Amino acid sequence: MIVTLIVVCEVGFWVLLAGGLSLRYLAKMPRAGIAVLLLEPVLELVLLIATAVDLRNGAQADWKHGLAAVYIGYSVGLGHSTIKWVDARFAHRFAGGPPPVKPPKYGAARTAHEWKTAARWILSCAVALGLLQAAVWYVGDGGDISSLRAWQTKMLIVAGINLLIAASYTIWPKQAPSTEEPKEAPSTEELKR
Repeated sequence: MIVTLIVVCEVGFWVLLAGGLSLRYLAKMPRAGIAVLLLEPVLELVLLIATAVDLRNGAQADWKHGLAAVYIGYSVGLGHSTIKWVDARFAHRFAGGPPPVKPPKYGAARTAHEWKTAARWILSCAVALGLLQAAVWYVGDGGDISSLRAWQTKMLIVAGINLLIAASYTIWPKQAPSTEEPKEAPSTEELKR
């Protein structure tokens, strides 16, 4: 049941997103579009409640419950930026909006971008870790929590990878290619002089 609900929530996310943006840009009904987009968190709330009810009704905690926590964490940490990303492209494609702004490629601006991205992922992981820990406490000592602990380990790895990526841009910032022409090596005639 939980896996089906996760799939339904994911499909629902994209349906609400497409519907909200269509109302906003194509039907020229921005308030109705915003109202539809604000329904997005309801999907995660339904999933959270269904997962808690499933565990309360005696279901053994397994990978599906962990996946639900990770999905909710992703939605909290990265859902807003995903919506903004799609919104910019939808507005450009269908409503004559400006081209989407591309992330910076070089220097301090790129480093700041990588840290913002890492912060979103770390927030996602923190929410998932919190929900997973709540599930561990809810199941208690009497149940098998190994799958929930495995998901916690995966979330720590994802957070660590994002920290490493951001730190690498801090330590080794990507530099813009040089614009000056490379000097030609002196010819043998010039070296003899």
